[in-house]
Amino acid sequence: MTRALLFLVSGSLFVTFAQNPCDKLKATSFPDSTITAVEAVAAGPAPNVGRGGGGAAAGAPAQGRGGTPPAGDPQAAPGGRGGAAAPQAAAGGRGAAPAAPVMLPAYCRVAVTMKPSTDSSIDMEVWMPAENWNNKFQMVGNGGWAGTLSLAAMQAALREGYATATTDTGHKGGASVFALNHPEKLVDFAYRAVHETVVKSKTLITVYYGKAPKFSYWNGCSTGGRQGLMEAQKFPDDFDAIVAGAPADYQTHLHAWDMMVATGIRKDDQHFVSAPKLAALNKAVMAACDAADGVKDGLLNDPRKCKFDPATLSCKNGDDKDDCLTPAQLESVKLVLSPAKKKNGELIFPGKEPGSETTWTMLSQRNPNPADLPMGTFQYATYQDANWDWHTFDLDRDTTAADEKFGYVNATSDLNAFKNRGGKLLMYHGWSDTAISPENSINLYTNIVQKTGSKSDNWIKLYMIPGMGHCQGGGTDQFNKMGVIERWREANTAPEAIMAAHVTGSNVEMTRPLCPYPQVAVYKGVGSTNDAANFSCKAP
Repeated sequence: MTRALLFLVSGSLFVTFAQNPCDKLKATSFPDSTITAVEAVAAGPAPNVGRGGGGAAAGAPAQGRGGTPPAGDPQAAPGGRGGAAAPQAAAGGRGAAPAAPVMLPAYCRVAVTMKPSTDSSIDMEVWMPAENWNNKFQMVGNGGWAGTLSLAAMQAALREGYATATTDTGHKGGASVFALNHPEKLVDFAYRAVHETVVKSKTLITVYYGKAPKFSYWNGCSTGGRQGLMEAQKFPDDFDAIVAGAPADYQTHLHAWDMMVATGIRKDDQHFVSAPKLAALNKAVMAACDAADGVKDGLLNDPRKCKFDPATLSCKNGDDKDDCLTPAQLESVKLVLSPAKKKNGELIFPGKEPGSETTWTMLSQRNPNPADLPMGTFQYATYQDANWDWHTFDLDRDTTAADEKFGYVNATSDLNAFKNRGGKLLMYHGWSDTAISPENSINLYTNIVQKTGSKSDNWIKLYMIPGMGHCQGGGTDQFNKMGVIERWREANTAPEAIMAAHVTGSNVEMTRPLCPYPQVAVYKGVGSTNDAANFSCKAP
């Protein structure tokens, strides 16, 4: 027999509290929201949702050890425990057998449209396993300007037994134009949509199961990393632990760097650098620096130590061949490697790292205009001007303006409240990331530790991953993120070295330990360099 208990939430929300069937959730009401769908979904194959939730796009190229996914794809966020692309999104070669469909357990799906302001219209979904719930809640993050539900990442979480949720952050589609004349929608994107989704999700989970989640986790990368950090900053009670990969925490400054490069290479058509030239540059970088860490494996343990001078590839006698750089191209290469700074020398955002050159598509793709992702921060979010001319971009002036008008999108390093309540924060970043500069995460981690005081290892860890691109792809990018954060939060077992793998298809080609920053994996000198057992984590 079902027992029901009527209770009051926030003074105005009445719900029925019990082990209710899914359809009983239709009676739940929120003062600022509307439940638009409630359905019991039978166990069976999941729809192929591609990159909308963090899986690799169907047909995406396989990545080598040092390769990365296409730059500028901020939605390539990790999925479930392993952080891998959703299985249904794996690419198959010509003649390859089709991938087995992803099977999902039976679950209760609830869709809600939330209107916390007069101009808000935030869509969210929460999925709750019909059986074998692990008593935990996992919310998954977005990428880029969001605008979609992260369904693939939800599928991965559901398969692991979590009740899971996502939001589109209050607009449809990944373009930044939604921000024009909609300041409340920008606030929704910055932080409000995620928090409102957390509140509604926990209420619905409590109604459905008759008890609240025992632990609540955040799992996101890129924009999802920023969202997790923003939660820790503004709403420290929302989550018990947070996985934040390659966070776009300083969005205004990240996009200022992007615009510095985008406008710099568009002075004329001589500053673009072709893919073959970038491949030649990468080959020279690896020849000079790969073996410096003791292993020649196509990976740089710490690319900051690589002092290769790209001028050594300068074209001779006016030639312009695929294995050399013209003066204009050399200028572009140096620009990508350089930090953005104000005229007074103040750092705005760090540059990209040696070893990642093959995916510098900001140099190789001859698009007439800068990408919408960074340009939207200035054109729409800052200046609210559909006719804003990117040719007029000024690094000092426009960065300052973005901070003044849109700085609330940036996550700060003041996480004391989250730390003091026992929260755990697992950060990771690929050294070959060409969407968000890896050194930014090191700067953020350092600032957080300085502001939150001693014994930081008890609650925050950063893992830098050699060869990995933006959130996934390349290097040993496969590791059990959720398993690590669960053991840390639930059993107080802080991570040290984390086992990670490079996987091609179903084959594990290499394993390595991921080391807590600033430690790096050092070869012991004996045994296969593809076996993690032959490496140890040591201070540089």
